[in-house]
Amino acid sequence: MARLEKAAGPVLRELFDAAVAAADPRRALLARMPAPVRGRTVVAGAGKASAVMAQSFEALWPGPLEGLVVTRYGHAVRCDKIEVMEAAHPIPDAAAERAARKILELAHSLGEKDQFVFLASGGGSALLSLPAPGLALADEQAVTRALLASGATITEINTVRKHLSRIKGGRLAAAAAPAAVVTLAISDVPGDDPAAIASGPTVPDPTRFADARAVLAKYRIEAPPAVEAYLEKAEEETPKPGDPVFARARFELVASPRQALAAAAEAALALKITPIVLSDRIEGEAREAARVLAAIALSLKAGEFKIGAEEVRPPAVLLSGGETTVTMKGGGRGGRNTEFLLALGLALEGAEGISALACDTDGIDGSGENAGAMLFPESLARAAALGAEGKALLADNDSYRFFAALGDLVVTGPTLTNVNDFRAILVEG
Repeated sequence: MARLEKAAGPVLRELFDAAVAAADPRRALLARMPAPVRGRTVVAGAGKASAVMAQSFEALWPGPLEGLVVTRYGHAVRCDKIEVMEAAHPIPDAAAERAARKILELAHSLGEKDQFVFLASGGGSALLSLPAPGLALADEQAVTRALLASGATITEINTVRKHLSRIKGGRLAAAAAPAAVVTLAISDVPGDDPAAIASGPTVPDPTRFADARAVLAKYRIEAPPAVEAYLEKAEEETPKPGDPVFARARFELVASPRQALAAAAEAALALKITPIVLSDRIEGEAREAARVLAAIALSLKAGEFKIGAEEVRPPAVLLSGGETTVTMKGGGRGGRNTEFLLALGLALEGAEGISALACDTDGIDGSGENAGAMLFPESLARAAALGAEGKALLADNDSYRFFAALGDLVVTGPTLTNVNDFRAILVEG
């Protein structure tokens, strides 16, 4: 039976690096640049990759250019023509509000001969925060905190955000009309829904105020009184599909989770490992997803996994993406990727020959400095010997402590892109 040519840790890291490289904004924009127009071309953007996207756009653009993008603190790069601002993520701050206000003003300044290019990437929803009339930044912050701790999906969270904003959910495109609007997006959402990426500032919004109220009710979130009153009033809906404000708007997806998984699969094949791409749309509780994927990995290890009539034999790797969630019930620290891995380890119970990596492609798992972590067959036993008991730490949502004790956190620093989570479960022969 074939054996790995490298140890599991370096193999897993090589696959992750291949996935991140596939989402490099510099490469992604090459084939998607819009044509010049007679008037002004103004670039705006929001997200963890927006500064690098702006820098790349500048390098490729042949004529006059101006604009502003907002990215997360620590993610800025130098641009000569496009202003770069930094703001907080995932909870918006005053800098995010200032940036959003300036971007909205830029959009309002455009005419029919002009072109508005919006660079969207993961994290853009928090970084482009301009509360609706009558609401304060503190209201948006309180709702965001509650939603992030509730276990709500990113699509549900952004449904609420769009209806508390004067810039999200197509409103930015409405401000730019009648100028031509081109959106160049790096997707970080399951299914690559344009309306969910950065809360869709420049695309039609199919959701309604009633949907936002339903999300808060589903997760029993007590919003500030001003938020509840605004959502109940539901006076000014977001622009919907078919609205004339989108007559000159187009959307281009330049990088996606699917492309990242395909790149990792190619890297696996080069290492003589069979790649099995499960899905780029996995959502739900991180620990529940871990139990399902553990069962698949054990089936593969036992020689019971088939694709059609053909049995797949190790060495093989299960690849998946998407965005799981964590419902905070404990007081610990950790992101959805480390929580996934700890739950996976508990489900595998130290099964021999199964290792895994789970990381956020932006380099930050939750609010920590790590992208994620790696799990090995001996991880639970090693951690227990160090006084880090896996079950207790998972119950307290303290997965960071588990992997920090082992020295198995993956720390990349900001990757300056974001196509959501990357998971690789390696099953050896």
